[in-house]
Amino acid sequence: MSSARGETPDATTILRRWEDSGAVWRVISRRPSQVTVALYECTGGQEVDRLASDDPTLLDFIGDRASSED
Repeated sequence: MSSARGETPDATTILRRWEDSGAVWRVISRRPSQVTVALYECTGGQEVDRLASDDPTLLDFIGDRASSED
């Protein structure tokens, strides 16, 4: 995923856009300093992609949530 300027958005931006579009994300792995998130279709059915990040901003954004449905 890239922006019009060719810059790759950070993981938090990706999850916010995903959530804002009505699609679902779910945490599939969580460690104190890293999280892996699966991105699903709007129905929550089929996994489309995954992202893993140790970005503190993303960790704060997700907090204790297990998914965008929380």
